[in-house]
Amino acid sequence: MKKNILTFALLLIVGSVAAQKNQKIAFIDMDYILQNIPQYIEAQNALNDKVAKWRANLDKEARAIELLKTDLGNEKAILTPELIEEREEDILVKQQAFRKLESLYFGTNGDMYILRKKLIQPIQDQVYNAVQTIAARKKYDFVFDKSSELIMLYSNKKHDISSLVLKLINIDQKQQAKRDKIAAKKELLSNNELSEAAKQRQAKKEALKQKKLSDREKKLQEIKDKREAKLKAREEKRRLLREKKEALKKAKEAAKKKEDEDKKNQESNDQ
Repeated sequence: MKKNILTFALLLIVGSVAAQKNQKIAFIDMDYILQNIPQYIEAQNALNDKVAKWRANLDKEARAIELLKTDLGNEKAILTPELIEEREEDILVKQQAFRKLESLYFGTNGDMYILRKKLIQPIQDQVYNAVQTIAARKKYDFVFDKSSELIMLYSNKKHDISSLVLKLINIDQKQQAKRDKIAAKKELLSNNELSEAAKQRQAKKEALKQKKLSDREKKLQEIKDKREAKLKAREEKRRLLREKKEALKKAKEAAKKKEDEDKKNQESNDQ
């Protein structure tokens, strides 16, 4: 409520200043502009797809942790204190890894922030640059964003320069596409003129890059395999311990039963 009052006051002040000094005011609808830029829609969809995959991965890890907690709760009665402590440590490690992964995805400088900056910020910068250009050309003193938190109590359509901004962005994109096409053609011609030795150096550099990527993936797989093997061995140890404990329990029960039977037979013989 306080923010709305301040915004309203700001509009009154700007309107008053504009009236007194005959200043020019315009506004844009940022949402309308962005939704009419195909590259923005593609970038937003790509970002949404990536976020959905990250959330699905986090949900999978969270379910795995909950399953470990449930299993521990169900088996606690038959586990030794050492095994209970060991499994609680495993759960704690997984929880810490989960929080680290969540921060890696959605933290202050996480993957989502980086990807948004890479995909969406350039398009937003295009809009801001177009607004600056139009404002300078038409000598606007103020340009507001209708879709922002600034409440527009009334706006005359003749002051809406959103379509003009879109038109300028489309022109800039066409010019950039033309420049990129020319640059690509020049690069292709340049590559065709490379000496055989230069081509070999390029091929060697690319091969080295691919080898580094392959080695990295191999190392990650080895770490994953070792971890899985360790977990498997630990689970096998727990299984054997449970079987041993169960066998001891059955042996005790059998011995108790035999003892009771011998006692009963002895009593019968005494009678």
